[in-house]
Amino acid sequence: MLEKGHTVEVERADLVGEYIGHTAQRTREQVKKAIGGVLFIDEAYSLARGGEKDFGKEAIDALVKAMEDYKTSLILILAGYPDEMTEFLRCNPGMKSRIPFHIDFPDYSADELMRIAERMLRCREYVFSLRARRKLLTIIQNGVSSKGNARWVRNVVERAIRLHAVRILGRYPRVSRDQLMTIEPEDIREVDSCA
Repeated sequence: MLEKGHTVEVERADLVGEYIGHTAQRTREQVKKAIGGVLFIDEAYSLARGGEKDFGKEAIDALVKAMEDYKTSLILILAGYPDEMTEFLRCNPGMKSRIPFHIDFPDYSADELMRIAERMLRCREYVFSLRARRKLLTIIQNGVSSKGNARWVRNVVERAIRLHAVRILGRYPRVSRDQLMTIEPEDIREVDSCA
């Protein structure tokens, strides 16, 4: 479908400049890099934040033009949370009319989030104790995980590893390999403080 098929991933900082005219130039440069492939804009709704005097609007206008000029040689993927993306698409009538496909990805299930957490731990050579696993699963099932977000899981895992290190350092003069590798319930904190 595309000549090259490569992907150029950008965010607001890659597109928005610091003065009038700079943003359109930066946006065109990123579009040019993506010709023949995919331009992926993560958290695209951030371009519409900041009001009328923000340069993000200039980036949106340049993208709308590029979508028309390169409609057969460029795929533009705009990613973001559903509510924010709905607002984003309202900011420029030309944008919404040029985007024929909307794909909503469902939130991760509690089991999927647990598998993600366990994989993250495994990659860092840690494991959950059975009680720690149950505690995290209960927190996830109670819906504190903010819409099934894997970033939330990463934050919880990273914090658990830090708390584990402090606990081990302060409590044990001699530590076994199992103690060094096992996350316990006291290492897992309520999600609100990690989000």
